[in-house]
Parts: sequence; structure tokens; C-alpha cells
Amino acid sequence: MKTPKFVKKIVSPFQRFLHNESLKKKLYTIIFEADTKAGKLFDVLLMVFILLSVLVVIVESLEVVAVRFKLVFQILEYVFTGFFTLEYLVRIYCSPKPRKYIFSFFGIVDLLSTLPMYLGFIFSGARYLIIFRTFRLIRVFRVFKLFSFLSEGHLLLKSLYESSRKIIVFFLFVIILVVSIGTIMYMIEGTIPDTQFTDIPTSIYWAIVTMTTVGYGDITPITSVGRALSAFVMLLGYTIIAVPTGIVSAEMVKEYKKQSNMKCPHCGKSGHEPDASFCKYCGENLHEL
Repeated sequence: MKTPKFVKKIVSPFQRFLHNESLKKKLYTIIFEADTKAGKLFDVLLMVFILLSVLVVIVESLEVVAVRFKLVFQILEYVFTGFFTLEYLVRIYCSPKPRKYIFSFFGIVDLLSTLPMYLGFIFSGARYLIIFRTFRLIRVFRVFKLFSFLSEGHLLLKSLYESSRKIIVFFLFVIILVVSIGTIMYMIEGTIPDTQFTDIPTSIYWAIVTMTTVGYGDITPITSVGRALSAFVMLLGYTIIAVPTGIVSAEMVKEYKKQSNMKCPHCGKSGHEPDASFCKYCGENLHEL
């Protein structure tokens, strides 16, 4: 069955647009790269839009301002959402690997920045998720060429990943500890008349608040034994808080040593990535004897 001519007239320009490689390259240079004037200008414009959209949400939460300028805020939000939606679609269009971009960190953040207003039509409070747009400000590193910050961030993320198992085991230990302490405190204070430790979940809540040294003071023990246990939990909290920091720090030192120990046989400089094949200073082969 042949396709009608009027359908071909409509479809063919659309197909040409989808496969316009020169247009895709131009858009890719502007949107994904910050080395050109147009790229820098676009990224700065994007930063301004992100900051303004977040500022509008923050100001709109003030009831007096929200009532007086309701229509202005609505129009601004439509403009911001329209801009971010168009930008997201253009990024998909000009990306060499659209699927890779969609499921990347920035791709997910870009999608989250467009969804709040649309979700707001269904869920009234969803529009305040616009605050997720602040994550897009990470792109400022590209604009100002602060790639060293990104490499340091990569080092931190890798350290967190490497230490994740130890932290999970430690976290499970802390859960067991607070449940145990909460139960003991309930046994001590639960039998006292007009006690604030009315049940085990409340006692566990007290144990968490006390161990993290937050100390809201909404629940306090009144017996001598209960107060002694409170003092012990507070001191225990100070020692426990330092453990995850030590675990991550040890992994960071290990990762840093991996990077700094690799020296270039040609220029003698270090600080290369563990999987690097060529020197980032002179461009020579790192594994050449």
C-alpha cells in the first residue's frame, strides 16, 4: 500500500530535520561544549535561568508575595519550564548517543528540572521539586573550566563507593546499637509514672537523637540510672560519628596514592588517573619503558 502524497509532504521535512547532521553538530557544539563563545554564552544563560527559576520558587513560598504576584509567578514558571523542556529535547536530538545522555547523571537531572510543573497539575506540592534544578548548577564547572574540581569529585565518589560495604556494616551495627539502647532505656524508664518513654519506638527515637548528639530535649530520663545511660550514649555518639569519616578518609588516601604514584617516564610528572595510558602533561605513553 502506497503512502499518500500529502502524508509524504508532512513527513519528509520532519525526516530531513531528524537526520540533519550539520545542524546536530552545530547544536552539540553550543549545548554540550563550553570552549566556544556560543557555548559559553549558552551555559551562562542557562545558569541565569536556573537561578531565577529557583529564586522564584523560594520567593513564592512567602504567602504575602504569592497572593499579590500569583499571575506573574505562574507566567514565569511556564516560561522557565518551556525553556528547560525545549533544552532537554534539543540535547536528546543533537546527542550522538541519546540513550546514554538520557540515563546519565546530567540527563536525569535535566529531566527532573522539567517535570515539577507537569506533575504540579496532578500533585499540588510536586512543583516545589523545582528546587532540584539547583543540581544543574554543577555545569558551572564546565563554564569556568574547573575540571580539577570534577576530578576531585570523581576521587571522592570512588572513595565512597570503595568504602560503601564497610559503611553499610557499620550502619547496621549502629541500628542494632540504638535498638538495644532504646529497649534498655524503656526497661529503665518505662515503669515510672508519667514517663515520656511510653513505648520502645519512642525510646529508640530518643536513642537516635541522643547518640547523634542532636539532643532536642523533648524526651528526657528522670531516674539516676536513665541519666547515667544518657551520658554514656552521648559519649558513645562522639566516638561513633568519627568512624565513617575515618573509613572514607582512608579510602581517599588510598585512591590519591594510586593517582600520585604513577609517574611519566618521559617528563617525570605524576598525578595521572589510575587507568591513564598517556601522560596528561607531555602526551607520551606512560607504560613505555
